[in-house]
Order: sequence, then C-alpha cells, then structure tokens
Amino acid sequence: MRPMLIAAPTLEPVSIAEMKSWLREDSSDEDQLIQALIASARMTLEAYTRRFFITQSWRIIFDAWPPGGDVIVIPFAPFQTVSAIRIYDASDVALALAPTSYRAPASSEEGRLIFRSAPPAPGRSADGVEIDFAVGYGGLATNVPEPLRRAIMMLVAHWREKRGDDANDPLPAAAAQLAAPFRRWRLN
Repeated sequence: MRPMLIAAPTLEPVSIAEMKSWLREDSSDEDQLIQALIASARMTLEAYTRRFFITQSWRIIFDAWPPGGDVIVIPFAPFQTVSAIRIYDASDVALALAPTSYRAPASSEEGRLIFRSAPPAPGRSADGVEIDFAVGYGGLATNVPEPLRRAIMMLVAHWREKRGDDANDPLPAAAAQLAAPFRRWRLN
C-alpha cells in the first residue's frame, strides 16, 4: 500500500487572526511566520494523534487486492468517504468500480471498505488498484475538536517564543496533554 495526498486541506484549524489574538500580536510583521507555524503545528499534531484534522483527499495504491479482499481497512482517521475505486487492466485502462458494489461507512476511526461481491483482479502486476477517499473532522475549522485547536495554538506559541532554542522539547507537555485523548495507538 502506498498513500498519496491528492488534495491538501484548504484551510487551517486555526486562522491567522485567532492565532494573533492568542499571541496578543497586533503587528503584521510576522504573519508569514505565524501562518507557517500554524501549518507545521497542525501537521505535527496530526502525526502525533495519527488523525487528520481538516478534510483532505488521499489515494492509496495497491499492486493487487490485499488478502481477505472482502474488507479492506483504510488506516486513516477520521474516515469520511470513498470517492473512487479504479482497477487497471493489462492494457493500463482504468475500470471504475460502481459505488453500488461496496460500502464505505464514515467512521471517527479508520475506514473500512466492504465489498458486496469480490472485486475483479487487476490486470497489471504493479499499481493495479487505486482507492481515492476523504478523511478529516470536516471542512471547517470549527469541525476540529476544540482541544486540538488549542494544542495547535500552544505549539505555535511555544515555537515562536523558543525559535528553535529547545530542540529537546518538540511537543510541549501542555499541547501533548490536550491532544492525548485523540491519539490513536498502533497495535503491532
């Protein structure tokens, strides 16, 4: 399985105005830095929690269907929907699977793709199956749970204040505590 980002979030969970208010910053001198820190904090906390905050589109590519092909786990959370499934034949022509041939219920955890009957096998030996899907809490900043938004603000404030001076504390305890209830753990 190879994941590929198709469409990144169109906005951040915390706006520049909200962040500047939190920082008590009136000047626009550091707006570019603050915006970059917001995106970096979101991405850091997404990695820490193993969740995506704002709706974004991804594609996973398989050479062939995974074993036990009736149900495929999509290990991204929160899972919203599957937008397309393509199977490539030996001539590299894509066959779009009909949405009526599978279910992909939304979930606050990882996604599950459940086939009504076995899907056709791909005809090419590499990159034979593509699944496009959306993940995230929603398309609005207000869809993101408030503790995660506060964790972003705390992390941005920490990084802005320290300016890289504290390399041993990449995720301050207060931000980690806010994000901890949302963290997905690996079972392997």
